[in-house]
Amino acid sequence: MNALKNSRIRSIFKILSTQGKAQYGTEAVSQLEHALQCATLAETSNATLELITASLLHDFGHLVHNLGEDPAARGIDDRHEYRALGYLKTIFSDAVTEPIRMHVDAKRYLCAVDKDYWSSLSWASKTSLELQGGIFTQDEAREFISQPYAEDAVRLRIWDDLAKVKGLKTPDVEYFMPAIEKSFTN
Repeated sequence: MNALKNSRIRSIFKILSTQGKAQYGTEAVSQLEHALQCATLAETSNATLELITASLLHDFGHLVHNLGEDPAARGIDDRHEYRALGYLKTIFSDAVTEPIRMHVDAKRYLCAVDKDYWSSLSWASKTSLELQGGIFTQDEAREFISQPYAEDAVRLRIWDDLAKVKGLKTPDVEYFMPAIEKSFTN
């Protein structure tokens, strides 16, 4: 790994380890616990290394753009799916960054195609859904799922929804270093 990429990944780990201690909105876990649970779910589902990395970093935009404790509760869509992309795209391929960019729209998609999905969402996810544009129409859903990496974004979204278990034991951030290193662009 070259020095620049090593420096950037250390910066990401520092942000995860420090800002990640903050509560994840109104959920029962911290931002870091949520990220680690999501990455662990991806790994146990035999996801690609890129999708494991995307799962770990999917909410990184929340950590680099602090709008207070819970922007959605204040009626703000912080557009976190875009906040860190400029930085992440300098070291990761589209196989990592596109599922991150698309994971909010994947929630909108799942609500449109699965009648039980909306009822499974936490109160915080339902609140943020409205701020993020609401449920897709059937045409919007078809257009979304036809895009490259949309299916990966849907998988990530499902893990995202499940990764809110208080007290769940997961590996630490360093455990995911090999997946992250192998996900770097050349």
